[in-house]
Parts: sequence; structure tokens; C-alpha cells
Amino acid sequence: MTGTFPNVSISTERLVLRPFEESDIDAFAEMMNDELVTAWTSVPYPYTEAHARQWITELAPAERTEGRGIVFAVTEFLTQRLVGIVHLQNTNWRVRSSEIAYVVAPWARGEGYASEAAIATAQWLFGDQKFERIELRTAADNTASQQVAQRIGCISEGVLRGAWIARSRTESGEWADVRTDVIVWSLLPEDLDGISEELADTGGFTSFSNWN
Repeated sequence: MTGTFPNVSISTERLVLRPFEESDIDAFAEMMNDELVTAWTSVPYPYTEAHARQWITELAPAERTEGRGIVFAVTEFLTQRLVGIVHLQNTNWRVRSSEIAYVVAPWARGEGYASEAAIATAQWLFGDQKFERIELRTAADNTASQQVAQRIGCISEGVLRGAWIARSRTESGEWADVRTDVIVWSLLPEDLDGISEELADTGGFTSFSNWN
């Protein structure tokens, strides 16, 4: 049983979540080269314009058309600057469940954008698409992403031991792989009740496994 998400845009008070466009390539490549993105995701480093172009023109659209999920470019409503990305992935249409992941650009952190975008996506997924469960996975030391999970109402379900490879800088300045535990969170429709629309957070990042 497989479905396909509609090709939609979602608006909040400050943000527009929309499909990526080729005009986003430069800003997206810059965002994905950030040190925290490199540390907590599996994206190539350095992240080149060619990587960004392939993601925006091929890989992200295929997530939707092949029924695996949907990718949103998150932009500021007033400036239209690229704030970040929200990615629903590993979608199970029979269970009506999907896994959410997000990245926020360095300049946009501390504004509550990660929480606002995640809440908007969850409301759309639960309301418009009639889904019943969202999963979120955060590396054990990624406190910023865990704070976002807590603020949007997620419930921690447990720890997957040694389930992710993060990266850290060595004394020589090179990146080295570091195995880490993963915390699994879930969000159900009833968990959204009472969550304030005025959310503040420090920005956050979750693991992306298929960006190469």
C-alpha cells in the first residue's frame, strides 16, 4: 500500500514551506556546508553546488513521486530567504507514519523556526493527510535537536545503541567518524494539543541518511 503526497506549500505566520527550486541551489549548498550540519548528518563534505543541484532537481522530487516522503524548502515569508529544510522520509502508508528531519541555516537559528516548521508539517500531515504517527531520531549528544523535539510535544521512546555515525573535528582539523547512540521520539495527533504557536528554540538538526 503506497501513496504519494501532493505537491503543496504550507504557510505559517513567518514561514513558507514549499518545493525546492533551482534558484535555491547556492543558498542550500552554503547551508549544508555549516559545521553543525556536517557533524550531525551524513551529507558529503565539502557540500558542493553539484551536490545541491542533484538534491534539488533529482533526489528531493523523487522522494515525493516515489512515495517515500516529501521535502520542503523552508523560507522566510517576508524576505524569501532560505531558512532550512523539512524532510518527511521512510513513510509507511499502511501504518500512516513518517519520519521527520530538519536543518536550519546558521543565520536563522535561535528564532524558533525549526519548531514552527516542524509543527506546521505535523499539523498538515495529521490533518490534511490523516497520518497517525511521526517519528524523529536525534543523536544522543545533539541537544539542539532534542530541545526542538521536546518543544513540539514529542515523546521520547527509547535509545538505539550505536545506531548512528556522527562526525567530529580532530586536533588536525580533519573530520572523523564517531559512533553514537540515537534517541527515538514520536509525535501523535493528540500530542499537538496545547502546543503553543509561539515556540522558541535554538534551531536544530536531525540525521539525513540519503543525501549523497
